[in-house]
Amino acid sequence: MKRSTLVRDLKGAIGRHWVLHTPEDLLVYEYDATIDRGLPEVVVLPEDAGGVARAVRIARQHDVPVTARGAGTGLSGGAIPCEGGVVIVTTRMNRILELDPENQIAVVEPGVINLDISRAASPYGLYYAPDPSSQKACSIGGNVAENAGGPHCLRYGSTTNHVLGLEIVTAEGEVVLLGGKTANTPGYDLTGVVVGSEGTLAIVTKVIVRLLHKPEATVTLLAIFDAVTQASRAVSAIIGRGMIPAALEMMDKNTMEAVEPFVHAGYPPDAGAVLLIEVEGLREAAQEQADAVVSICRELNAREIRIGLSQEDRDKLWAGRKGALGALGRLAPSYYILDGVIPRTLLPTVLDGVYEACERFGFRVANVFHAGDGNLHPNVMFDERVPGATQRVLELGEEIMRLCVDAGGSITGEHGVGYEKRNYMSWIFSADDLEVMSRLKAAFGASDAFNPGKIFPTSKGCGEVSSRMRAAIAKVGAGAYV
Repeated sequence: MKRSTLVRDLKGAIGRHWVLHTPEDLLVYEYDATIDRGLPEVVVLPEDAGGVARAVRIARQHDVPVTARGAGTGLSGGAIPCEGGVVIVTTRMNRILELDPENQIAVVEPGVINLDISRAASPYGLYYAPDPSSQKACSIGGNVAENAGGPHCLRYGSTTNHVLGLEIVTAEGEVVLLGGKTANTPGYDLTGVVVGSEGTLAIVTKVIVRLLHKPEATVTLLAIFDAVTQASRAVSAIIGRGMIPAALEMMDKNTMEAVEPFVHAGYPPDAGAVLLIEVEGLREAAQEQADAVVSICRELNAREIRIGLSQEDRDKLWAGRKGALGALGRLAPSYYILDGVIPRTLLPTVLDGVYEACERFGFRVANVFHAGDGNLHPNVMFDERVPGATQRVLELGEEIMRLCVDAGGSITGEHGVGYEKRNYMSWIFSADDLEVMSRLKAAFGASDAFNPGKIFPTSKGCGEVSSRMRAAIAKVGAGAYV
């Protein structure tokens, strides 16, 4: 069928004001927060699950793929429409439908901004724990798709640990409920399967999230070190002595150079690295743990330790961490953020390798990351206007990811595989593993209908179909469906 017919049918189903198809409108949706690109044919902005379902059915009738998109803050190319087709944007679906303080749950639509859940729950002494650095902008639907993490996931776990149930739209355009409002439901954990599936199995239209009580006391510590190696050893020592802080973050000298003039958080410009450590709980227990952390950092040659007890002091210390990525624009016009996981005891070795590789390639790097769980985020700074720079940065990124895998780590901790890292999956999974994953997608009836070109290895670029998925569907049967 012609594109004009697809546009006409979508306008009839969603409303003409909420279907975008002109070149200037489509350009806005060809990228997310990474550096890859892919142009959609049509963009629709439904206001509810029924609208999503209608759009999916129309796309299926026209045999074009669908890519779901939230706020566009993803960092692995997950929202890029590799095969063109229809992009379904969930930003209009932004209501908190239910907030139940007694049962400590909230029911929200996928376009709700992460931080707005905690703001709504705050009067009841509750909050939503997963806190990506982009929590002021990222939406909960994208968090579910990527199983997003954040600084406080060291202690409290990532998105999957806080989602009780989902409403989804299948590839057939049917609305289905998974899980529920209680912690344990019988049968297969299909909610857990969908969380982190990166939009390849279903489109999430409602999320039931778990809320936590705010801690009685919180202490935020800033430990200042002369070298990254010293700070890295302190991370291992803190965890090794049986303490799990709520957050344990590291920033290096390059990051602080960008952040301090922008945020004025009080980071010393001549320090090699700082650890931002937060402990919380009952007042006496939080103070006891804070004292123990201070003692460890001093043992490992921290030259200064600052303590934030008031909300104002804590906010000031955190402002630099939360604003770090935005501040990097002061150092270079472009940056490429990586996401790898390593055993925390190998932080000094792997970070040395990261700095060496970046120096060899001729790029500056700023490291700001979740040190407590070994989740690295090297930010490679470059100018994409320089011919060949982007390709060289991607080659450097591949080398850094290889460092993580060779150290016994993984290719992603929270950003997802997406388009960016799909060809690295064979580093950590066998061919049989990948085929089983492909069969799961086929069992959901999604085949190449939902977010094609993501997760599964292929030498092909955006716009080309994965032969691995075709083979898996052929084995299972095109009619297989959950």
